[in-house]
Amino acid sequence: MDLFGSEVRRYRTLAGLSLAQLGEQIPYAPSTIGDIERGQSGCDRGFAEDCDRVLDTREALAHLHDGLFDGRSAAFPEYFAQWPEHESGAEVLRSYQTMLVDGLLQTPAYADVLLYGDQTKVQGRLDRQAILTREEPIPPRLVCLLPETVLWHRVGTAETMREQLLQLADAISPLVSVQIIPDGAPHSGHAGSFTIARLPGGELIAYCEGEPHGRVVDGRSEIERLNERFMDLSTYALPTDQSAALIRQTAEERWKS
Repeated sequence: MDLFGSEVRRYRTLAGLSLAQLGEQIPYAPSTIGDIERGQSGCDRGFAEDCDRVLDTREALAHLHDGLFDGRSAAFPEYFAQWPEHESGAEVLRSYQTMLVDGLLQTPAYADVLLYGDQTKVQGRLDRQAILTREEPIPPRLVCLLPETVLWHRVGTAETMREQLLQLADAISPLVSVQIIPDGAPHSGHAGSFTIARLPGGELIAYCEGEPHGRVVDGRSEIERLNERFMDLSTYALPTDQSAALIRQTAEERWKS
């Protein structure tokens, strides 16, 4: 998503056109083009074809679009395929995971076990993590709540778990908060995992795990319920420094190979 948008911007700049000037020649508003260039909005292949025509790219953008987005169906299941776009465009992500480390913080080995060695899917998951270290646009703020039992739930070998937990602790930074809910806390988080994305302008959208599969949620009342649940869960979570210490302790004591 970020790569496609940056290439649109590069070709537009080389052509000497402003957003408004490009918008005059293709059926897209300058604001929409700007959102696509910043990786904050998706687009169909027609947008790439129109830009190729006006910017004289010899179909470079259409081919790039095919490579990035046609492969998405292989990297992500259909019900999840649109979520990475919302995730990439978010200013804040609030995540609660009941059983596993959030995909944005997984190691390659941990993801490999969960995805049964499917390297296309593993790479798709790892590619999503680039939003946390990108330079432009500003990375989203990630707030992740995990029950302590996630640290005990074995995925792969002991070494895989140890590596994952140490990386999870290392990920804590001014932009990434990981907080552990101690085992036995009377929280109400048993309804399933979810992530809430706050987009520019304040719009909220969420992804919820469920049966038979997850789904993207944008209904106001449901989003409000998820927000309330997240706030309730957060009251039982340890501060980040104590959480990091607990994660490292668990890695060394429970998963020492």
